[in-house]
Formats: sequence, C-alpha cells, structure tokens
Amino acid sequence: MWFMIILSWLAIFVQVSFIIMSLAAGLYYLTELVEEYTVIAAKVIRYVIFVTLFIYLCLLIFENLPMSLLLTGIISQLVHLVILKNFPFFTFTSIPFISGIILLFVNHYLAFTFFANGLYPLTQVLGFFTLCLWIVPFSFFISLSANDNVLPTLAETRPLVSDDSDVVSHYFSRKTKKYGLYSFLNYCKENLLGSRVKKSF
Repeated sequence: MWFMIILSWLAIFVQVSFIIMSLAAGLYYLTELVEEYTVIAAKVIRYVIFVTLFIYLCLLIFENLPMSLLLTGIISQLVHLVILKNFPFFTFTSIPFISGIILLFVNHYLAFTFFANGLYPLTQVLGFFTLCLWIVPFSFFISLSANDNVLPTLAETRPLVSDDSDVVSHYFSRKTKKYGLYSFLNYCKENLLGSRVKKSF
C-alpha cells in the first residue's frame, strides 16, 4: 500500500508540473498576441469591461448582494475604462492606476466578507470572482509589456533641434531594460529552454 501512496504523490507532482507549464505557455502566447495586436487587444479589453459592467447591473437587479460590493465593482470598471484610454501605455503613478489597484483590494475584501458570511456553492463564488473581479485586471496584467515594441514618436526625443532628432535611431539606441510579463517569460524561455537550432537539409 505504501507504494501506491508514493505513486499517487508522484502523479500529483507530474500533473501540477504540466498545469504550470500549460499556464506559462498560455500566458506567453497571450502576451505575444497582445504585443502584436495592441489595437485589437484594447477593443477586446473594452468589450470585457462592458460585459463586466452588464454583469454587475444584472447582479444589482436579480440578486441580493450588498450595495457597497456592487457600487465599488461598477466604479472600478469605470476606472478601468479611464486606464484604457492610454492603452498600451501605463503610468504606474497616475491617479486612475493607483485608484484601480486600491479598488481591486477593496472589492476583494468586500467579496470575501460577503461570501464568508453565507453558504454559497464554490462554483458561484468562483464565477463571481472570475468574471467580476479577476478578468479585467488579468487582461491589464498580460498587457503590461505591450508598449515595449511600440514605434517611437516625436514626443520621446528631447529638443527637436539637437543632434539626436532622428527619432528612430534615438529609440533603438536606448539600452533600457524592459520589465513586463512578456519580457520575463521570454527570458525564461531563452535561459531555461535554450535556443533551438533549425536543421537545414
């Protein structure tokens, strides 16, 4: 019987490893898609925000949820629309971005206190958290590195009369380190998996 216990723990380890690799591959693919198609990604995120607002309105009409939970959820979705105006550029010190993060924590606190005081099925709790609290911040999270490869504009140069007024060469000569989910996953892919050499026959 002890061998079956060891076998079951080994199987759990293999299954969790496959799940983690699948999530990492999916995140890498999504960040690559967002980086390639930023305009389409902005439209998709906008539609997701509108669907989330519609879900909140349906919850307001059909369910008996606390008004504070629903109002903070609606306000957070409106703040997400304000953040989306400058997509794919994110200013981490801007008032909408900071208020969006604060509202995310407030929404989680209110949702945890509401669902902890009653007996609700796990599917309903996960459905609320997934569609009302997590999907829009997750969309913004995978879009953080979308502006790494956006073409430069004249606003990025210093004075236009200086010697480095060539926007493109100035942009590509900068050696800034990129931070973001796509950069992190790309770093993991290159360093952990190594580079593949294509065979030429």
